Amino acid sequence: MTHTVATWELRSRFASSLSALYGTEVPAYTTLVEAAQQVNATVLRDRGAKAERLGSIDRVTAERHGAIRVGTPRELRQIARIFGAVGMYPTGFYDLRDAAPTPIPVVSTAFRPTDPAELARNPFRVFTSLLIPDDRRFFDNDVRAALEKFLNQRRLFGDELLELADAAEAGGGLPEPAATRFVELATASFALSDTPVDRTWYQTLENISGVAADIGGVSTTHINHLTPRVLDIDELYRQMQSRGIAMIDRIQGPPKWDGPDVLLRQTSFRALAEPRRFAEPDGTVSDGQLRVRFGEVEARGIALTPAGRDRYDRLLAETDGSATAWASRMPRTERALAEGDLAYFTAVVNPHRPRDGNAPPTDLPALVRGGWVDLEPIVYEDFLPRSAAGIFSSNLTGETSVDHDQDGMARDAQWLAGVLDRPLHDPFDLYDRQRADSLHTVAVKLGTNR
Repeated sequence: MTHTVATWELRSRFASSLSALYGTEVPAYTTLVEAAQQVNATVLRDRGAKAERLGSIDRVTAERHGAIRVGTPRELRQIARIFGAVGMYPTGFYDLRDAAPTPIPVVSTAFRPTDPAELARNPFRVFTSLLIPDDRRFFDNDVRAALEKFLNQRRLFGDELLELADAAEAGGGLPEPAATRFVELATASFALSDTPVDRTWYQTLENISGVAADIGGVSTTHINHLTPRVLDIDELYRQMQSRGIAMIDRIQGPPKWDGPDVLLRQTSFRALAEPRRFAEPDGTVSDGQLRVRFGEVEARGIALTPAGRDRYDRLLAETDGSATAWASRMPRTERALAEGDLAYFTAVVNPHRPRDGNAPPTDLPALVRGGWVDLEPIVYEDFLPRSAAGIFSSNLTGETSVDHDQDGMARDAQWLAGVLDRPLHDPFDLYDRQRADSLHTVAVKLGTNR
């Protein structure tokens, strides 16, 4: 009987294969992974069970998020088919065109599992950015026309790969040897190409935006970074510097403090000079270098509710992440976050509470105060636009050219869902559902659902 490789296993194989590929292309990535694993082992030894409060060490060790960039709606739809084959679905809408400190001419989504059980099996995510050539703040009519012509002529993904992807998504996996073939083709489609880059065309785009050049100045796409997860990002930052690897100048996201970790903290080593071949105007091919790929690392915290996220955004805007201001305006305990409806938690019945004959209350704060239930934090599985833009801009070779006298092209989540031709999940809805499901289970177990 033929063995079917299930969706989650395809995802695991794909993530592992991409990681091996990127390690050969960018050796400093392997150093980053090794350093992250050493830091995680130390944290686990020193903190014990507390180190696994936001995920088991097996999950944290396996966890990766990647980043890729594409140029057209057709390419994005094809990407969605490939990721759909491994159980990763578009989640969230991120517009980086007005991001500080540097606007980036892209809108983005993240392909990831949406079911908590699937995330626990293999939490692979790929932050995927789509270039917006018709935004006149960045591209005049001549560049836009040339860019769209260039992008429409290339083909990133072959028919065999896309057919296997569709079969995998429809069937919940693939039999062997089709599963192995799918992973091989999918991985190869994100490998760095040795096709010579048209120097004049690339520089035309690079003068506008380094990201635009990386998307529209080459004939293929590639992995821009793969990101391991670390339990102590400040220690990781120090260790990478001690190994002689140049890091960007800060850790993006919430500041370091002694309260609950929330949302996402990220940093990276600086984009490396990689050898590339260039097609020159006189028809010759020369050797050169490009700096577009970097090594990112992340530390994940608790997912914030809309109210919590609003407080975070205001704090960041008002204080630029000052740890002192943060500590004075953010709750210092998980319970306070939960009682203020600032963060997401699942509820589980406390099996050790003596049954004293009293009926349990029906509201969550009272259940927690009375010891009827315990709270488990929901890990933030998504991304922060300002942090993403900060990472991008810290690794660009020049400033983005923006004509603020021009009007931007309206793009929103509804537009992106139409481009994808499939649902675009709202992260808040996913966290709300996870919390609500746990509360329903608690109500059934305690008999308060009558």
